[in-house]
Amino acid sequence: MQDDKNLSEVHIENQKIIDNKELNLLESLIPVVILMCLLAYNIFFVEGQEWFGAYTNQYILIMGGIVAAVVGFFNKVSFATMVAEVWGNWKSVFVPIMILFLVGALAGTWLVSGIIPAMVYYGLQVLSPEIFLPASVIIAAIISIATGSSWTTSATVGIALVGIGSALGIPTGMIAGAVISGAYFGDKMSPLSDTTNLAPAMAGTDLFTHIKYMSFTTVPTILVTLVVFAILSGTIDTSGSADISNLLASIDNTFHISLWLFIVPGIVIAMILMKTKPLIALGTGVVLAAVFAFIFQSDVLASLSDSKFEAIINSVLIDTNIETDNDKLSELFSSGGMNGMIWTILLITCAMIFGGVMDAIGALAKITKSLLSVATSVFGLFASTVVSCLGLNAIASDQYLALVIPGKMFKKAYEDKGLAPENLSRTLEDSGTVTSVLIPWNTCGAYQSSVLGVDVTDYFVYAIFNYLSPFTTLLFAALNIKIRQLVKK
Repeated sequence: MQDDKNLSEVHIENQKIIDNKELNLLESLIPVVILMCLLAYNIFFVEGQEWFGAYTNQYILIMGGIVAAVVGFFNKVSFATMVAEVWGNWKSVFVPIMILFLVGALAGTWLVSGIIPAMVYYGLQVLSPEIFLPASVIIAAIISIATGSSWTTSATVGIALVGIGSALGIPTGMIAGAVISGAYFGDKMSPLSDTTNLAPAMAGTDLFTHIKYMSFTTVPTILVTLVVFAILSGTIDTSGSADISNLLASIDNTFHISLWLFIVPGIVIAMILMKTKPLIALGTGVVLAAVFAFIFQSDVLASLSDSKFEAIINSVLIDTNIETDNDKLSELFSSGGMNGMIWTILLITCAMIFGGVMDAIGALAKITKSLLSVATSVFGLFASTVVSCLGLNAIASDQYLALVIPGKMFKKAYEDKGLAPENLSRTLEDSGTVTSVLIPWNTCGAYQSSVLGVDVTDYFVYAIFNYLSPFTTLLFAALNIKIRQLVKK
């Protein structure tokens, strides 16, 4: 790792590209094909991921690394070379992993301090029947930014919004599309989101550079989405009232809600804008939230543990569940702390094994050179990345793998074109994260459809933000807008 530089500031000549003349393209693709076959087998023939339990994808990545190692042995690559490359990969993601742990701690402390409940409380109050659809986008976005999870947003406020909107006579497909659009916008832009941390880790940039650069395509897309939903709201008749008094009362009865709680996220945002290092900014957010929990949420801490200090420590490290008199809110007010980040961290670690061995044997160089021979232009490279992410979402049925595999495979291709890594991380999120929910058999599509009670086919056309995002990133590439260069020519 570079101590005092962002990864985006590293020059291409400092990056090692391993080329193995003994290896041909067909041999390079063998580990990828086997990896895809194993993933397909797990998806279509092993129900409930019972093959290797919850960590099936991690084991499959390790298996892919073993296959790549065997290919390397047959092509005169030493075991020491492979281990050295894997170790180099692990070192490169040390800071992102530390950030992920802090993100888990931040989510837990922001919950017990009442910061996230306060965001939900005030966010719900912007509801108005006349502007229900764009308001739903905004509410889902706010809560998803606060929690870092589109799944949590849909399973809680999303369900409530679908129920309220249905009572108003609004088609459920429209409501679900609005909720999903806002939820995935918030998921993309939240430093608490695992995919928002995963994409820059794969591409080789830092979290806040990624978020800032991603805003260039994400903000225009969500604005277009809001305009479309505003127009749709004017075409439908609404009746009834959006009664959220029960939800507000439940939050108010459980937490001490105050605008003073917004001081903490305000300070963290200010530190981010002042380009404070992510570890320091997020760490400050954890400490301040812990202090605010003692000041504002004494009863909540007492309900979680006999010791208030122990309750804070538990919110940082392990699962925290705050019970309310509303089941939907009880689901929302839960956090896994640092422990909740283990799955994603292990996925990154296993991806580094697969990618490191593929790099060491020269397979990545061979594949990316072949891709570059097809994608001769910068736009072609962006288009290839988008197609790869869409393909993996459909084939692998997992948004994490749709980020991990193209991220590792295309990283050197972007460097060869002189493109900063945030170009890749942004494209991964614009095409990998948000499109997963549009595929019925993808884990995200199946989850959202089940939770909201709306078929993917019904909300597909209304998930405007999700299917516009890949087109926006391609438009920016075609017009050469905000395409940051790694080295000035």
